Amino acid sequence: MEQMQTELWHTQNDLPERVRRDAISHLNQQLADAVDLHLQAKQAHWNVKGANFFALHELFDAVGEELEELADEIAERAVVLGGTALGTARTAAARSRLPVYPLQDISSADHVTALSTALAAFAKSTRAAIDVATTQGDAVTADVFTGVGRGVDRLLWRVEAHNA
Repeated sequence: MEQMQTELWHTQNDLPERVRRDAISHLNQQLADAVDLHLQAKQAHWNVKGANFFALHELFDAVGEELEELADEIAERAVVLGGTALGTARTAAARSRLPVYPLQDISSADHVTALSTALAAFAKSTRAAIDVATTQGDAVTADVFTGVGRGVDRLLWRVEAHNA
């Protein structure tokens, strides 16, 4: 994983520097994906139309708000470890691994599918980040990622319920 930051801020955190640097790198990658995902939810919220407008408009807004909170958790953990949170829209656009959200006029069902696909991809990469943090002995970062994963799985369930 690409390391964008070389200098760490002073902290008395006792995790080895190598572990902190790797965790910060993974946290910033997940942060880029989370910022992109938050904006994808807002894109769906702003543009949904059709018979299910109100329910989906409210759902997509709630999903966006929850993703913003999860991004905040990820960013703050990077800073706690002595790093810098890299969470601008430009950084997210350059680094996100999520599928590109369709911008054309799409149906409400297509919004559900596009957002579900992005949520599932983010959940998968979050589970991989849990494994990396656990392997490196960073239980707290693994716990942050576990909380994020739990939240994203719940959001995925809520969005996918509209495909039934």
